[in-house]
Amino acid sequence: MMKKRQVSLKRDSGSGRASTTSSSVVRNVRYGECQKNHAANIGGYAVDGCREFMASGEEGAGGALMCAACGCHRNFHRREVESEVVCEYSPSNHSQR
Repeated sequence: MMKKRQVSLKRDSGSGRASTTSSSVVRNVRYGECQKNHAANIGGYAVDGCREFMASGEEGAGGALMCAACGCHRNFHRREVESEVVCEYSPSNHSQR
């Protein structure tokens, strides 16, 4: 199973406000079953049954985009993206008078 994780952090301290709000978006990308039609050249429809992308090599290497199970490029596998937004609010420590 190959997962990628992308995190972006956005901070807004506001203009004159005494609080800090930060939010982050976490995206997990997973590549599911292979959808390559192996019988397209003869007008049919046949998939190989590969259920999940498994990289043939390390990230950044030549085989990272080829599936070890079916030999297809990663683009033939169904892409699933899970996004999660996490917001945090921190009030200031200033006391009001």
